[in-house]
Amino acid sequence: MINKKINKVAVLGSGIMGSRIACHFANIGVEVLLLDIAAKEGPKNGIVDAALLAAVKSNPSPVYTKSVVKKISTGNFEDDMSKIAGYDWIIEVVVENLDIKKVVFDQVEQYRKPGTLVTSNTSGIPIHLMAEGRSDDFKANFCGTHFFNPPRYLRLLEIIPTPHTKPEIVDFLMHYGDQFLGKTTVLCKDTPAFIANRVGVYSIMALLHLVQEMDLTVEEVDKFTGPALGRPKSATFRTTDVVGLDTMIKVSKGLYDNVPDDKAHDLFKLPDYVEKMEANKWLGDKTKQGFYKKTKNAEGKSEILALDLKTLEYRPQQKVKSATLDITKSIENVKDRMKVFATGKDKAAELFRASFFGLFEYVSDRIPEISDELYRIDDAMRAGFGWDLGPFEVWDAVGIKESLDGMKTYGHEAAVWVHEMLSAGHTSFYKVEEGVKKYYDIPSKSYKAVPGTEAFIVLDNIRLTKTIWKNSGASILDLGDGILNVEFHSKMNTIGGDTLQAINKAIDLAEKEYRGLVIGNDGANFSAGANVGMIFMMAVEQEWDELNMAIKLFQNTSMRIRYSSIPVVVAPHNLTLGGGCEFSLHADHVQLNAETYMGLVEFGVGVIPGGGGTKEFALRASDEYTDDQIVQNVLKERFLTIGMAKVSTSALEAYELGYLQKDKFSVSMNRSRLIADAKAKAIALAEAGYTQPVRRKDIRVLGKQGLGIVYAGANTMYSGHYISEHDKKISEKLGYVMCGGDLSSPTEVTEQYLLDLEREAFLSLCGERKTLERIQSIVTKGKPLRN
Repeated sequence: MINKKINKVAVLGSGIMGSRIACHFANIGVEVLLLDIAAKEGPKNGIVDAALLAAVKSNPSPVYTKSVVKKISTGNFEDDMSKIAGYDWIIEVVVENLDIKKVVFDQVEQYRKPGTLVTSNTSGIPIHLMAEGRSDDFKANFCGTHFFNPPRYLRLLEIIPTPHTKPEIVDFLMHYGDQFLGKTTVLCKDTPAFIANRVGVYSIMALLHLVQEMDLTVEEVDKFTGPALGRPKSATFRTTDVVGLDTMIKVSKGLYDNVPDDKAHDLFKLPDYVEKMEANKWLGDKTKQGFYKKTKNAEGKSEILALDLKTLEYRPQQKVKSATLDITKSIENVKDRMKVFATGKDKAAELFRASFFGLFEYVSDRIPEISDELYRIDDAMRAGFGWDLGPFEVWDAVGIKESLDGMKTYGHEAAVWVHEMLSAGHTSFYKVEEGVKKYYDIPSKSYKAVPGTEAFIVLDNIRLTKTIWKNSGASILDLGDGILNVEFHSKMNTIGGDTLQAINKAIDLAEKEYRGLVIGNDGANFSAGANVGMIFMMAVEQEWDELNMAIKLFQNTSMRIRYSSIPVVVAPHNLTLGGGCEFSLHADHVQLNAETYMGLVEFGVGVIPGGGGTKEFALRASDEYTDDQIVQNVLKERFLTIGMAKVSTSALEAYELGYLQKDKFSVSMNRSRLIADAKAKAIALAEAGYTQPVRRKDIRVLGKQGLGIVYAGANTMYSGHYISEHDKKISEKLGYVMCGGDLSSPTEVTEQYLLDLEREAFLSLCGERKTLERIQSIVTKGKPLRN
């Protein structure tokens, strides 16, 4: 691979995609130049500056923290195009018009230095057409890089070379996208809509036609094609509203025009009701109505209406019932749900068969047209459309052989190579051997390891052979090289007695026979925090001794993470709340995914952090006190982070909020690399001569000096009706612990002293009726209660 460094990136075009691509490069520390056409009126940079400002203000945010925007400078094509000579990578993201793109590339040719990487973010224009007429050096360093919107959050990056693109450029982009941008990079052929949109739009268009044939409602389709199926909550129609019906129409019309020989060509023709929606400009969120419409009812409350596809009138949403969905609720593994859908007897199952049997035929027919390897299609659909399983993975889960007769019943036939594969005795598209995931390679008629995954540790692939201990809530796996891993597998990865038992068992084992421990998992979230249902039951039954022991075990486990004789690396991702955050606070090192939403949110259930979190924030405040500052301000900042239940929107913001410490955390951009990176960190700490830390006895607490400001602040907030009376009580309890109680003057105390205060405050709040009401609301309704 070429030794290319990307320090500066120029993004040409500041529309929705251009501005957000610029933001994502700034997220990873790259200097960015964002250019657009000069404004005809007002400041010449008016267009680009307004676009960047709109992007930064948008929700979800394209930046990890507001501070990264400083890495982006703006300009216009007239005055600033010459600056691209000093940039390492030039990305074109202008309007989807070949003639306009060619004009931009003329300017790029004029100023770029030989060897500079040039790519286009087009979603529909053939890449080879853009390369026509360009210099040999331009062609050799040019290809398509198709980001999916929003670029920060959707993991797909399609790499589309032309016949002129140097192979080492392709290799570099595949690697850079994975390791630095955190993407699933998928190599694509230069075919219409590439891979993800070709298959994804087929899938959506097939559903749009099936809706009419099967007489389904908007609500039914979204219920049947959502989380139960391993798809995003927004499912089909809600996703279309968010993305924009016009965007979907544009891609489907492009496919209708450009793939005349596609067997499914007629499916890309818009159904009548979609054409009428287009004419009415019911395009989704951007026009305030699409398949859904937000309105206010007679009582003035917000209500979301659904479109009746037969009358094209909006009506209140109807409740959807399905026996198939009811059965899948108790099945945690998405793969295991597929057979339930395939064999069910109701509308949900019927829609599954009608849509997926068609999809199976479609993706098998697309090889080798859009890809020579089947795994690339699955990668593209998971990363670009948020599917838990790609089409071939779903097919495996249903059973290839079992589905062939069903496909024929619905008028579909698998490609010849699928039948040949089965005839040769190969019964699945994927298999795992010795912890390595392999795919069926069609040309060689054998199984090969999925390229690029050698650096990943996928717990799913090693669980069968590497689990050395388990209980109902967690497992201990041997990662090799003397490193163990504790994997949570409770619902939402909540932390209960079984999880705590597993962590303590893993530390026991590691201290005797291993070198280090990782706490990480491949679930949707690292952990939603402690099992509040368990706490609620103990509090309601007034089992105070048991609850005291449970909280003490939690605290002791956090302290063991901190004070064991082996390095412990915690590897959080996505939601890392409450107890999950407390484990991170006590780790020797935190190896976290860039998309980690970390926070101590216990206030929402009427308590304070009780697993060592309050103690740890008091300790960190103590370490920040200096003689030349007003120490109460440091305390106040730490206090408010817990009191306002602040949750980071990224790993970077978790550091700014004080959940992470300098030199004690590292960020894995690509979630797939997280466990492997954490293991490498544990090994590095062990090899550096890890020494068991000594418990702290020098934590400076402010006593009454700090309590005064805490109590006054809580009283002011209550008097101004910003917080409730119960919030005030919790605030005072939190302040009492963080100040070390009502000591007459600042004093140095031990960690255990603070842990005892923390546990006492937690228990006393569990005895409050309003706290129990808050916990009950979370447990029964999944919603926080303000009382």
